[in-house]
Amino acid sequence: MSETLYEKLGGEAAVDAAVDIFYRKVLADDRINKFFDDVDMEKQAAKQKAFMTMAFGGPNNYTGTDMREGHAHLVKRGLNDSHFDAVVENLGATLTELGVSDELIAEVVAVCEPTRNDVLGK
Repeated sequence: MSETLYEKLGGEAAVDAAVDIFYRKVLADDRINKFFDDVDMEKQAAKQKAFMTMAFGGPNNYTGTDMREGHAHLVKRGLNDSHFDAVVENLGATLTELGVSDELIAEVVAVCEPTRNDVLGK
């Protein structure tokens, strides 16, 4: 049996570290940080860790809403492709900072990209 992307990335500890660094980058990014003004970042990080774990082939403990429903309020505030791209860019930069190979980063982006239309309500 081949390793999941979750395992290749380093499992729970790696996802936890990545999400923590990722949100530091997102909150410092003027292109997208406005979407997090009224967000409980502790809860957001926990949801993101559970979602990424599930999306990358780890244990499925994600109990959040689906991508379309969960982001609909942000679409009403103007969330668009440029914002989605900025999020993916910050995730890639996070993984690079953590020493993840370009090959694995490409796999992560390949998992994220199919969520674009749901996140953006298309």
